[in-house]
Amino acid sequence: MPGSQIVIENFHSIALEHNPLNDPAARRVPVYLPAGYDPQQRYPVIYLLAAFGSRGLKFLNDDLWEENVQQRLDRLIASGVIQPAIVVMPDASTRYGGSQYLNSDALGDYEDAMLELVSFIDRKYPTLAAPGGRALVGHSSGGYGALRLAMRHPATFGLVAAHSADLNFELAYRPDFGELLRYYEKVGLDGLQALLADPGAALRIGASYTALNLLTMSAAYAPNPSAPLGFDLPIDLHSGAWLPDTWQRWLAHDPLHMLATHTDALRSLQLLFIDCGRYDEYNLLYGARLFAEQLRQHNITFHYEEYEGGHRHMKHRYDTSFAAVSAAFRS
Repeated sequence: MPGSQIVIENFHSIALEHNPLNDPAARRVPVYLPAGYDPQQRYPVIYLLAAFGSRGLKFLNDDLWEENVQQRLDRLIASGVIQPAIVVMPDASTRYGGSQYLNSDALGDYEDAMLELVSFIDRKYPTLAAPGGRALVGHSSGGYGALRLAMRHPATFGLVAAHSADLNFELAYRPDFGELLRYYEKVGLDGLQALLADPGAALRIGASYTALNLLTMSAAYAPNPSAPLGFDLPIDLHSGAWLPDTWQRWLAHDPLHMLATHTDALRSLQLLFIDCGRYDEYNLLYGARLFAEQLRQHNITFHYEEYEGGHRHMKHRYDTSFAAVSAAFRS
């Protein structure tokens, strides 16, 4: 039987044409085809979403102490832990590092691009082209994107597994804004603009990664084409005063705040899997616990786990989520 394959698809997104950062509309998207792949057979599909600062190709990296995703999937399928599946690794990166997989006037229409990618994959491969055959799995910003896309598009995605997802923005993001203020004191508005113009160059000479992350999240959650940076910040960079109206725009994207208006979508999912490390450095454990409590209050079925560890070094958790997704697929 032939072994598994990785096909690098050249996917052109109409939604990303003319995006405000002039990022490419054409993306290289790895697609995993299982050993013994038969084009006459229908396969469920897992959309594996990368975290901030990375894209789908990173899942294929060689690592001294970790399997890459192809090796992991090969092992899990060969041992019967999961059924053969097609796994798609999208590229929703931006010049700033990420998009949160949503539509933003400051970044581009990445939510629409994800839906285009689903149609592209269904046309090209023998997929189970129904919600019961499509899963979203991701970690960190990828976990956030997986959860948010499933909440907003249950007619497309029927299963979701979110590892250490961005939840409870009050505790996940707000404590970091002091570092952005201190960085601004050093570099001013010109320095922030330089960081956004070429993040790689700025980070190499000591720019704040936390500042870049918060600027990118502002671009995702509070775009404003007329603002100097192209988006609004929820804090005054001079006084440190919190700006409640802008912060409310952020919170509208927090799954904790979205849940009440998306209960039907969450209730319709075949699988809602959430986990987080007990020592997550971004306080995401507490957002996960709050989200789980809200799900209980709304009588929504879900599976929740906590594990020993922090935000990083979590790839072993894909064994658990892939197995959960595989067991829940429906034709």
